Amino acid sequence: MKNFGEQFLHQKDSKLHTSQPVEHEKRRLDIRGEETSQKPVDKIEDWLEVIKKTHTSHADDPRVLERIKNYYHRENVIKAEDVPESTFLLEQTIARNQGHGTIEITDEFRRQKTNEIISNQEKSLDKWVDYLSSPDATYPMWAKYWAFNSMLKMGKIEKMEDKETKVETMQFKKRTKDTVASFPTLNPRALAMTISAISAKAEQNSINKQEIITSENISKKLNEAEFKELINSENFSKIYAQFLIEMPEYSTEGLKETRGEWKTYKQGSAPDELVKSLDGHPLEWCTANIDTARTQLKGGDFHVYYSINEKGEAIIPRVAIRMESNNIAEVRGIAAGQNMDPYIGDVVKEKMTEFPDGEKYEKKNADMKRLTEIEEKNNRQEELSKDDLRFLYEIDSKIEGFGYEKDPRIQEIILTRKIEDDAPIVLEYQREEIAFGQEEYDNAVEDNRVIKAYIGPLFPQIFSQNLDHIYASFPNGRIEKAEITIGTKNKEELIRELEEREKSINPEDNIYISDYARSMLQKPEFAVINKPEKINLIKLKVQDLGLASPTTNELYKRAEELGLELCPPEIGPYLRLKYKEVFKREQNKGESLNIGVKQIIDSDDDPDGFCVNHSDDGKRWLGNVCAMPGDEWKLDAVFVFSRK
Repeated sequence: MKNFGEQFLHQKDSKLHTSQPVEHEKRRLDIRGEETSQKPVDKIEDWLEVIKKTHTSHADDPRVLERIKNYYHRENVIKAEDVPESTFLLEQTIARNQGHGTIEITDEFRRQKTNEIISNQEKSLDKWVDYLSSPDATYPMWAKYWAFNSMLKMGKIEKMEDKETKVETMQFKKRTKDTVASFPTLNPRALAMTISAISAKAEQNSINKQEIITSENISKKLNEAEFKELINSENFSKIYAQFLIEMPEYSTEGLKETRGEWKTYKQGSAPDELVKSLDGHPLEWCTANIDTARTQLKGGDFHVYYSINEKGEAIIPRVAIRMESNNIAEVRGIAAGQNMDPYIGDVVKEKMTEFPDGEKYEKKNADMKRLTEIEEKNNRQEELSKDDLRFLYEIDSKIEGFGYEKDPRIQEIILTRKIEDDAPIVLEYQREEIAFGQEEYDNAVEDNRVIKAYIGPLFPQIFSQNLDHIYASFPNGRIEKAEITIGTKNKEELIRELEEREKSINPEDNIYISDYARSMLQKPEFAVINKPEKINLIKLKVQDLGLASPTTNELYKRAEELGLELCPPEIGPYLRLKYKEVFKREQNKGESLNIGVKQIIDSDDDPDGFCVNHSDDGKRWLGNVCAMPGDEWKLDAVFVFSRK
């Protein structure tokens, strides 16, 4: 039937033929004396013919198309005053969730972000105008109008995965005047399939209006009934999204093909090539917008992995790694929520070995996600689990983020909580089994109540009490107790073992000895006992002793008041040899453990103590630390003493 497309448009919008643009064209034809019809379909046909001439007959004058684009910009692109405050707050939230702290939303920040949003929308809209007005788009005008007009109402793309079936779907959110997302990605293949399916339906319906007939099922994922329901919806957004997600390269079989290549777009380079490589793909990456890509490339290199298509061409975007200077800022995939698809993991894992912080990135990313979840639960006043609290209080490992300083949210959350409520959950004790402060501890003893943990300022003889846990403060003031056996070797044997380990080619056995520590080993003051003896060790920080920047003498005096004493000099070498065995774990990288010991004069005639280090580069040291009587110590310095 003739004009079935125009009839389709009339059925979709019964007022289209009386709209201002259509009526304007009819009046123009009437003035010229041309014969016109009052029939809705004929009026729409005449109007579409004008659109065809204005949009596709500009090859000799590009300015015509520019004027058309400017018109669409004015009518459809977001206005600066409509950009919602939530957009800027989201940028603030993203930075906060990555551990950068709270960034200030200045007028300049708003201006730059607004300009970027407007520019990205204009350029994404221009792609549709350029394509639909080009000779490549061989569709009838009614189909172009339907597609373009529908596209203008579509907002941000969102992928979803059914938790049970694991089937991935995709949809476009409805566009409103304050939508900041760019216009939908243009994929000629998905567009062709959408128009083909709806054209067949429109033509068939115009022949037999009594029965709803759909086109042949061309979907690779939907069954006959599902496809019929989709086409009968006559919803461009839904149909286009379905064919986008059915692109062969993003099918299960397509995703299983992980052969391909990485490409690096260097910091400061033009974004055109990067953006072009992402065109037409159903990605949630904001990098597909040229101004966003330009901003990101100013910060660092951008790595993209492209898997091969059916022709063997490495052009299918699968993974993006964005850098900030020399550090990984984010890693994004093509699955829902920009996560990795289930087949690309090994490719990403291998790539990560090329970056200095590749191994740390996964922990940082996981830590930031976990901290954000805990912050949201805490804000909703939901109960935090034991695992949540152990994470928040950094019991098992430090929380790592992407900021240069410690994530401020950690302390912010902790300040809203009560240690008296959280500590029993973390330690798995009843509240009455924990004493907070000496007064509460003394009262418990007087009442014959069993106390398993103490939290509070240390007091004399605290270490002689039968307590499972002692905290000078919770959780950072945890006091570690350990036991070590010394006296199993004479002086020469102990030094020989240290030197043999120094020559070991096994990284796990290898140790290093500083020159000053080596000289201290040869001094008469470095004496060893001649029989095995178990020594109880107490490991703590200077701040746990309740002193502010104490000197060596003040530090040693305070330790003695609490029931501690200096270690035998051989504790240093023994701890270096047996740290993992003594503390039941490897020494943390970056830790320097000072040995509370009577000073030994080094080769420069300075009074030193031993220290046991595990440097950031993984080397294990028996080192020395200057311990002059009047030297002051930082609060975070770590010491080990022996218990009387």
